[in-house]
Amino acid sequence: MQQITERLYSWASMLDDNARNQAMTTARLKDHDGRYIVDGHVALMPDAHWGMGSTVGSVIPTENHIIPAAVGVDIGCGMIAARTSLGAEHLPDSLDPYLHQAERDVPAGVGRGHDEPTAAALGWLAAHTTPTPFSERQTERAAGQFGSLGSGNHFYEVCLDEDDRVWLVLHSGSRGIGNELARQHISKARRLMADAGAVLEDKDLAYFAQGTPEFDAYIADMLWAQEYAFANRQQMMSAALRGFFRFTGFGDQAEVVETINCHHNYTNLEFIDDRALWITRKGAISAREGEMGVIPGSMGAQSYIVRGKGNPLSYFSSSHGAGRLMSRGQAVRTISAASLREAMAGTIWQEKDAEYLVDESPLSYKPIDQIMADQVELTEAVHELHQVFNYKGVERGKRTKAKT
Repeated sequence: MQQITERLYSWASMLDDNARNQAMTTARLKDHDGRYIVDGHVALMPDAHWGMGSTVGSVIPTENHIIPAAVGVDIGCGMIAARTSLGAEHLPDSLDPYLHQAERDVPAGVGRGHDEPTAAALGWLAAHTTPTPFSERQTERAAGQFGSLGSGNHFYEVCLDEDDRVWLVLHSGSRGIGNELARQHISKARRLMADAGAVLEDKDLAYFAQGTPEFDAYIADMLWAQEYAFANRQQMMSAALRGFFRFTGFGDQAEVVETINCHHNYTNLEFIDDRALWITRKGAISAREGEMGVIPGSMGAQSYIVRGKGNPLSYFSSSHGAGRLMSRGQAVRTISAASLREAMAGTIWQEKDAEYLVDESPLSYKPIDQIMADQVELTEAVHELHQVFNYKGVERGKRTKAKT
């Protein structure tokens, strides 16, 4: 850990100037009375890199204020991992045919969801009334995408741990409805700041003050979206497990031994030194002492099941993944599909779509081994997972595909 300034602590050995400067801008944000919004310091995780609004891989403590863009647009994005009773010896000779089963069980892609809302979706929405009334379109979107993956760095994997036990791992968030709610509140915060004549170094650091209707409305919608994201992962995992157990021929004979479901894009009211603070983790997981978490590597790299050490300087947090080295555009321009195919050797994946997946290549991410080495003060690795199957939502045509 290094103390860059009195308001910025970093565990990142690989930190570019843009990310550091962005984090410092967040750390010195003040309200209209000239008081710091950030209570204490911003903590940068080992995977920290520049992001929209605030740094991905940062932990931001605030008292009586909240910064919607710091939470981000994928409210509640996170990981779920399930260890099964199966081992490597129970897997078929090839998982290639499983791609079709996975596509049916876990809808993926931009805007993709179920053709018809599932009973689980309708039941969950009926039991979780939305704080801000939804339009008919929003209700349909929330119902249809409940239990779906999305795209970008979201994925579904089958992995083996150090003892060749089978794990299923998923990465997803609050889908389109969470994104829509987030953008509405971020825009509202910007307008309020502009109307008040506030001068911000970055317009995306616009905030809401506690005690205002706007603060209450955002917190309510944000907490709902976080619950939706958590349940969305649970629903996908349930569907994935059923399909995978059927595919392997074990059906009801196989079972789940343990499950870990954790956010890494969210805020939570936590008591630190007897004070109630909003702890915003943008690309970070809670890592209180003994708390279990999931830290994925990049596509083609190993992932980790971890146990937190409860470090107060990181606000009881650790990294959420490998962290990007390249922007998506830079990756598309510089990484070839051939190099991605080489990195994915030995794993069943959507090789036919390699040209559209190069922005997720391991070459565009920091090495996960370095990330784990940088945060030995924050968390410990309990299991190391190596993927044997990887499935993603493919964005065909959204960006120019990479060279072959």
